[in-house]
Amino acid sequence: MGFVGMILTAVVVVHFYLWRRLVRASTTPGSRSRRVLTWVLVALAALMVVTFVGSRSAGMDVERVVAWPGYLWLAMMFYLFVFGLVMEVPRAVATFLVSRRRRTTALAEGAEGEAAPVDEAVLAGAAAQGGSTAPGTPMTGRPEPEGTAADVPAIDRRLFISRTASAVVAAGALATVGYGVTRALGDPVIERVPVRLSRLDPRMSGLRIAVVSDIHLGPLTGRGHTERIVRMINGLEADAVTIVGDLVDGTVAELGRLATPLRSLESRYGAYFVTGNHEYYTAGGPLEWIEELRSLGVRPLRNERVEIRHAGAVLDLAGVNDLNGVPSGDGPDFDRALGGRDANRPVVLLAHQPVQVTQAAAHGVDLQLSGHTHGGQMAPFNLLVTLQQPVVAGLASVPRTGGGDTQVYVTRGAGFWGPPVRVGAPPEITLVELRA
Repeated sequence: MGFVGMILTAVVVVHFYLWRRLVRASTTPGSRSRRVLTWVLVALAALMVVTFVGSRSAGMDVERVVAWPGYLWLAMMFYLFVFGLVMEVPRAVATFLVSRRRRTTALAEGAEGEAAPVDEAVLAGAAAQGGSTAPGTPMTGRPEPEGTAADVPAIDRRLFISRTASAVVAAGALATVGYGVTRALGDPVIERVPVRLSRLDPRMSGLRIAVVSDIHLGPLTGRGHTERIVRMINGLEADAVTIVGDLVDGTVAELGRLATPLRSLESRYGAYFVTGNHEYYTAGGPLEWIEELRSLGVRPLRNERVEIRHAGAVLDLAGVNDLNGVPSGDGPDFDRALGGRDANRPVVLLAHQPVQVTQAAAHGVDLQLSGHTHGGQMAPFNLLVTLQQPVVAGLASVPRTGGGDTQVYVTRGAGFWGPPVRVGAPPEITLVELRA
């Protein structure tokens, strides 16, 4: 109920803000446009709730129906909110200037009225012609220039400002989401990352490890998504392939056919997998996917390690389970994965979440490969990721127990979660080249 309550609260608060800024401020009271836009916003808010809550309980069939409109509106809602906050300052400045101009005009007219009394002759002439002065002629007896600011009521000017601001917000959000969709559904970027390891045997220098994470097979992806990733990885001619978690968002029965292209992964020393948090969210749990991947020729590393022998040298490749396995007794076990090994050998660790690097450093790991963050996926959301994870994307290092540093590389992931939108964080497949 905590997750559901948080989602409902966020949906209500953000939609109320959007209603006040984009609907109420831009329409007149009682107008048909206000009623229509209000009900449209209510319907979209309900769609959000169904997307997040209903699909989790109703299964993949319902999720496939609501996922596209629901998640696209989530992205639009997010950027409408972001652009709305950005426009608060210029909106406030424009409103202040309009109000100031109105006060200045009112004071000037008042002062003019005191300085120039009413011309009795003008009044008498007006009375003789029907009891009123000519249109546009003030009580001072002098005609008022046409086309001045006084011709437009102040409330109209404020309405114009609100409508202009709303148009800018809507256009900015729509353009950003449109761009983000093309990035999310396009080819991942190939990032080539050289990493120097002080304990690496020079004979092993040049060993290449392909890293892919957060593929997120689910209701918005098809088999072509997996086939493209496999094709791009094979084109790298890597010595080893590593999948560092969040492969799926569903059960084997629902998504198994989408994963079958993984059988075609090519590398000299094999393909390896560790669990991510989403493997623990599926109805069948991670074990069914562990067995499915074994049948596809991908070896899971469940708190264990293997030896990679290359050019007469040896490297340990280890993997630990994700932190979300802790409640079910299937969490990470660094002692089991790394205990009893030759401390003179370099070790590369697969761990889904970057935050696990602290334990990795305590166990003398040379390099940790992680995912999980998506690089923030939709900027400026990346600023919030730093509250939970030490690294959002790229290469970083932390002090290692016993001296030296443990390096951690965080890939942005090859897929997406939720909205099929990526802004400022394009999908990625990484080729890490180890160097002595």
